[in-house]
Amino acid sequence: MAQALYRKWRPQTFDEVVGQEHIVRTLRNALLSGRVHHAYLFTGPRGTGKTTTARLLAKAVNCLDPELARRPCNQCAICRAINEGRLMDLIEIDAASNTSVEDVRELRERVGYRPSEARYKVYIIDEVHMLSTAAFNALLKTLEEPPAHALFVLATTEPHRIPATVLSRCQRLDFRRVPLADIVARLRHLAQQEGIQAEEDALSLIARYATGSMRDAESLLDQLAAYTDRVVTVEAVRTALGTGDEGAVLALTDALAAQDVGRGLAVIHEAADRGADPRQFARQMTDHLRALMLIRLGAPVPLYIPESLRPAVQNQAARFTPRQLARAVRLFGQAASDARTAWQPQLPLELAFTEAALPEEDTRPTSAGQQEPSPRREPTAPPPAPSPARTVGRPAAPSGRPSPGASSTPTSTAPPVHEQPLPEPIADFSLEEVTQRWNDMLRLLRSVNHSLEALMRDGKPLKVEGDILLIGFPYPFHRDKVGEEPNRRAVEDALTQLIGQPVRVRCVLLAGSGGKSPARPTPTRAPNPQPRTSPLASPSPPSSPTSDDGLVRAAVEKLGARVKTN
Repeated sequence: MAQALYRKWRPQTFDEVVGQEHIVRTLRNALLSGRVHHAYLFTGPRGTGKTTTARLLAKAVNCLDPELARRPCNQCAICRAINEGRLMDLIEIDAASNTSVEDVRELRERVGYRPSEARYKVYIIDEVHMLSTAAFNALLKTLEEPPAHALFVLATTEPHRIPATVLSRCQRLDFRRVPLADIVARLRHLAQQEGIQAEEDALSLIARYATGSMRDAESLLDQLAAYTDRVVTVEAVRTALGTGDEGAVLALTDALAAQDVGRGLAVIHEAADRGADPRQFARQMTDHLRALMLIRLGAPVPLYIPESLRPAVQNQAARFTPRQLARAVRLFGQAASDARTAWQPQLPLELAFTEAALPEEDTRPTSAGQQEPSPRREPTAPPPAPSPARTVGRPAAPSGRPSPGASSTPTSTAPPVHEQPLPEPIADFSLEEVTQRWNDMLRLLRSVNHSLEALMRDGKPLKVEGDILLIGFPYPFHRDKVGEEPNRRAVEDALTQLIGQPVRVRCVLLAGSGGKSPARPTPTRAPNPQPRTSPLASPSPPSSPTSDDGLVRAAVEKLGARVKTN
């Protein structure tokens, strides 16, 4: 059975480690000075060489070569035994499957025994953050007072989950993501050694997808070599990754610059029809827009952009402002994250493009021809009708002149032209469409928040104003709870998913619905006796001081409660 490339070409010397020069230099200096620490903590992203470097350290401290600078030599008996995986004094433990305190206690018992062949007994504990609290406490005693012949290397991707008492006993070395150019150079070398014909742009695309993980890049090259019969092209990489081609990315960016929502959505649909994964397409757009933002702010063109595309990229960068690009990067980055769990993966990408293409705020023209933000208007009551005593028999005065007999100071003037209210913008959805999908929205809310769904059952869609839907509620309690930020956003997200257009929600009180009435003063009893009533008149029921309370009314109507009076 053939070995995977990342295992076959695992670095055997410190010189072969890629992208971690600061780690290699630290360990070499410790070996040359004889100041090797008894416990190391290797942290960093996956696939950056933590376990490989730990094995190199185990070889170096046990190598039999008399020249310290040549260790590990890979020629002595110890180095060959480690390379072949048969040295008993090198113990590799997966903490993810050995998390209990009993496993650590067994390790402590074996630490006291001296090495059988090598100079040091080396323990490599991978994914050490998976140990339980009791296991960490059991390991702590060994790290505090280790035997002279024991060396520990703890490796983890989540150092924040390791207790501070353990961290203080280790020398921490942080591995960083491998630079893009170093990954491309390493892949080129492996392709030459393995007889793989790979295009340079294909290697660059693989390196970008690996996001700093050398192991992921080598595994993907191995997969593509098997898929394409050892001829790796850009098209093969895109097919394997589910990414769109560069033409789709450039076309969508052009539509974004022109604020052409229809053309942009068509580009997204065409890319999806060709098999592009929406999440990968969103990641591509995030990377591309990030490159435009860096160029627009004066940074050089990123290395991963091919030479043939650099003129087009620079032209696109000049069509945006830095603020537009920063907003677009944030929106598409969020879409790439949301597409992982969305019921329709293409929807977050479409919403991100639509929101990025549309203006951030509604605007209206001023008297000077400029644009200024249009404030959101709350519904107000119509102005009271003029009193008949002031209007009967008095003709309306011309504009700008006081009427005869009136004060010289005008009581009201016509507002300037730029302050006149504009007609409501045309809605992208109708009230009938919302009403038809109302039950679907309730079912969608029920799956995420039962309480919110119960509150929304008392709501009624009233009116559509632009992209704002007015929802009326019979009681202030329902209106206020649904109007809270988390609940309102949940309703907006549900309606947006069902209607396919961005929807904002405003909660109002239904006309004629009873809120909490103001407190009434308690009447004083008159000293004179009560008037006599007819014996045929039926007694009036006693009134409750809380009968007009909206909450009491809701309890009576919804829950069947009864009001008890004294």
